[in-house]
Amino acid sequence: MNTSEQIDKKIADHPDWRGELLARLRRLVREAEPEILEELKWRGAPTWSHNGLVCVANIYKDTVKVVFAKGAKLADPDRIFNSELAGNAWRGITFSEKDKINVRAFRNLVRSAVELNSDRKSRKSQSESTITASRRRR
Repeated sequence: MNTSEQIDKKIADHPDWRGELLARLRRLVREAEPEILEELKWRGAPTWSHNGLVCVANIYKDTVKVVFAKGAKLADPDRIFNSELAGNAWRGITFSEKDKINVRAFRNLVRSAVELNSDRKSRKSQSESTITASRRRR
């Protein structure tokens, strides 16, 4: 069973609102960045990466939580982050059964996280090129 099928199974194993919400969040992540890599990590948690980890989703007893790996560095003008607020890196969104997804804001967070990862990769590549060039001059 490939990763996509495993995530499909995880959703199917939760035939209530939590599975429906995870399916919708998954769809929004993929719409925001069609080239995102979908994986299962950390005890079967769906993760999405693009030049580094973007976000992780988990289903709990009464909630579904999406955590952005570099969320502390992302602008959140709509203030949809509501958990993991004290740390230096992670920021999360915890959904209860009655909560609605701010679709535009969620997609913007995914796009911003992808862009942040891409910027970091670009800066890293540039600094590696500079180091390599300076070594050649020696």
